[in-house]
Amino acid sequence: MPARAKKALAYGAAIAALLGVFVLYTRPQMMVALSDFMWACFN
Repeated sequence: MPARAKKALAYGAAIAALLGVFVLYTRPQMMVALSDFMWACFN
């Protein structure tokens, strides 16, 4: 695989991950579940 294709694939994966995180932040129930998980993890 050429270096240019690897770079394009890496950028595409990073953009997809960032968009996925953005979508999760727009869902309030997901944020509540995440905060409950973090609270249970360290409590």
